[in-house]
Amino acid sequence: MVLQRPLLVLAIGAALALSACDRNPAPAASTPQAQASASKPQLGSFGFDAAGMDRSVAAGDDFFDYANGGWVRNTEIPADRSSYGSFNVIAEKTLADTRAIMEEAGSADGGEARKVGDYYAAYMDEAAIEARGIAPLQPQLQAIAGIGDRQALARALGGSVRADVDLLNATNFYTPHLFGVWVSVDLLQPQRNAPYLVQGGLGMPDRDFYLEGGRMAELRKAYQGYVARLLELSADAAAAAKAARIVALETKIARAHATQEDTNDVEKGANAWKQADLGAKAPGMDWAAFLDAAGLSAQQDFIVWQPQAVAGLSRLVASEPLDAWKDYLAFHALDEAAPYLPKAFADAHFAFHGTAMNGTPQQSERWKRAVARTNDAIGEAVGKIYVERHFDAATKARADEMAKNIIAAFARRIDALEWMSPQTKAHAQAKVAGLKVGMGYPDKWRDYSALDVKRDDALGNAQRASLFEYRRNLAKLGQPVDHGEWAMLPQTINAMNVPLENRLVFPAAILQPPFFDGAADDAVNYGAIGAVIGHEISHGFDNAGALFDETGKLHNWWTADDLKQFNAAGDALAAQFGGYEPFPGVHVNGRLTLGENIADVAGLATAHDAYVLSQQGKPAQALEGFTPDQRFFLGFAQAWRSKAREQALRNSLLTNVHAPGQFRALTVRNLDAWYPAFDVKQGQQLYLAPEQRVKVW
Repeated sequence: MVLQRPLLVLAIGAALALSACDRNPAPAASTPQAQASASKPQLGSFGFDAAGMDRSVAAGDDFFDYANGGWVRNTEIPADRSSYGSFNVIAEKTLADTRAIMEEAGSADGGEARKVGDYYAAYMDEAAIEARGIAPLQPQLQAIAGIGDRQALARALGGSVRADVDLLNATNFYTPHLFGVWVSVDLLQPQRNAPYLVQGGLGMPDRDFYLEGGRMAELRKAYQGYVARLLELSADAAAAAKAARIVALETKIARAHATQEDTNDVEKGANAWKQADLGAKAPGMDWAAFLDAAGLSAQQDFIVWQPQAVAGLSRLVASEPLDAWKDYLAFHALDEAAPYLPKAFADAHFAFHGTAMNGTPQQSERWKRAVARTNDAIGEAVGKIYVERHFDAATKARADEMAKNIIAAFARRIDALEWMSPQTKAHAQAKVAGLKVGMGYPDKWRDYSALDVKRDDALGNAQRASLFEYRRNLAKLGQPVDHGEWAMLPQTINAMNVPLENRLVFPAAILQPPFFDGAADDAVNYGAIGAVIGHEISHGFDNAGALFDETGKLHNWWTADDLKQFNAAGDALAAQFGGYEPFPGVHVNGRLTLGENIADVAGLATAHDAYVLSQQGKPAQALEGFTPDQRFFLGFAQAWRSKAREQALRNSLLTNVHAPGQFRALTVRNLDAWYPAFDVKQGQQLYLAPEQRVKVW
């Protein structure tokens, strides 16, 4: 359950040093220059960009605009972005740091550093990519063309499976392959790992893009044109006819898919199947051939996340013409490879996925894409040295202390709940007491020594890295659960709750302004990174996280009356967010975003409690006319400053479990302390009567 799923798509790169890669780094020592720069906050005089406010707007009418209106008015979304905000500001710095070090890595003597340098260099060598043309993909296309029966089709589908989904940590359910596999802790038996089988197979983000009218019909037309374009570039003489058949097949796949709401319902996903159940409950696929090609033939236990969808997709494998499936597989091979192929393929890929889908007018510079792709492939080798160069011991120590304070504050909030029974409180407190926090970087780094990287083979590098990662995940099956593994890279600007292990992860890269600044005012830091920490703690107690006990097992530890009270608060919050209307007649999906909204409300309230407790004995000092509470809430709102292109925002409303940033900032209206801080009165647009303010924890 990450803080902001789209950040994973950005795949923010990071730096790699040229030193040995078989040790855990210590955080970077604080240099005199660093100490000097740390004495002054990066934003304003106390860590907040007051110039980015719009004080002509009343805080009680639109707190997002009050805190960020000037920034929104004066900031243009970069031409290579579909949206822009606080996360992207950090991302640009991280990208620049990474570029310099990756370029240095190309001259390393060997080891993982050289692999990183060679991967980056291969992607940057456009002349070599143009010269090789489509030849690197031809073996895969020829294998697809040679599929002669349903068993061979099943083998091809099984062989395409990769570790490209993460259901509960990253709420990432999308895979372009017909099925996705996630290997993680078994939510029913947390002492072991299990493979989770997930629906997939669509080239567009979700079933609604294939089944709804209006702008979706226009996107389908653009998508069919894109399919035809890639086939044309591969010298397929029947490109237009095949594109129509491919989109028709994907439309049938979409009809079989579960909805976003059902997919995000953990209880609906907890379906334990034996291997024999696949053939009995989802006939049509040659499952023996599929599992053998997927490396899962010895696996007897599965969690099938969307059973009706798995059954529906399996039927399509049997019922749809073999040639249609071969065309489909050929296109998806081209689509996946396009960023690593000659410019015409990469440009076509961006024209659809970037411009048509998200309104982004310009593709990122080649080096930014190279950083992102390298980070995707060999990210912990990159992250290891990013930590050595860009994450200091003082930052880690202060963030660890904040996390400890906020966890303690959450425990106090549980004790203070009047509506919760002692029985349920005992389970909740056990869960808080057992919470583990990873700050900055993992204790143990991945070993990439077996990954083959060639300086002249961009596509081959990507294919081998993807297969390497998939096999690394398969190797977890039958092994003890590794509670120290990170599903997020240290150079990622994000944070994560791991519900199956009752664990939190805060990567090094998010511990930068505006989320955290060692020289900033405590109130701003608690409002920004403190609320992020509280958010991730609260994910263990949101509408999904509250289903897991202190061991990580899916287990109802609530009394019936307590669960009724909890669900009533969730219903009220879903209705509150469902009332927000980004476009006329288009609302935020309060149900789809409920878990994140619960985490925001509880996390912000807990961070405020922790801040107040941390200031005991200190006088409440105003800074530039802002009281401590004002600085706390402004720090929170600034963390969510963002703007998006219309197409991207509309897509997000359909598929993203997070509400848009301008509405997340309005979480403040549920906290009593916000009202006196900004003199918010009845009659103002954001005013809620005390009994209407949602208090989940």
